[in-house]
Amino acid sequence: MKEEWTIKSVSPKKTAEIADKLGKLVKPNDIITLKGDLGAGKTTFTKSLAKALGVERTVNSPTFTIMKEYQGYLPFYHMDAYRIADELEDLGLDEYFESGGVTVIEWPEMIAEQLPEERLDIVIEYTGEDERLFYFIPTGDYYVTLIKEFMDYEHISN
Repeated sequence: MKEEWTIKSVSPKKTAEIADKLGKLVKPNDIITLKGDLGAGKTTFTKSLAKALGVERTVNSPTFTIMKEYQGYLPFYHMDAYRIADELEDLGLDEYFESGGVTVIEWPEMIAEQLPEERLDIVIEYTGEDERLFYFIPTGDYYVTLIKEFMDYEHISN
């Protein structure tokens, strides 16, 4: 059974703080998936993560372009797989995953077969107008260590 950590956010500001803290810990070639219903806060989280990586451009959902690239302290790749019709279509994702940047993928279930086994999955559950539950599910020793460090960072409670 995979380990899982949960954090409650009570506002968009708290969601931004959570993403900012994670953004200070990620490293080149990290892969993060975000699952959640429309309006759950995936893009809000992604914008704050990108800002923590030094991205100065406006980050918005790449719904119609599938992938957007940004430059910060590390390259930042933001993918929205929602509109991908064929899960097995070769999108050349390995090039992004191994390019020294950080990749965030919204709607990862649409391309599950193309995702690397080791990654950080984050599920965002809508629990109220501004409240969300974030479930952090790391796969692989590196990501387990990353999340343990993240949870200890400034005493985030589990």
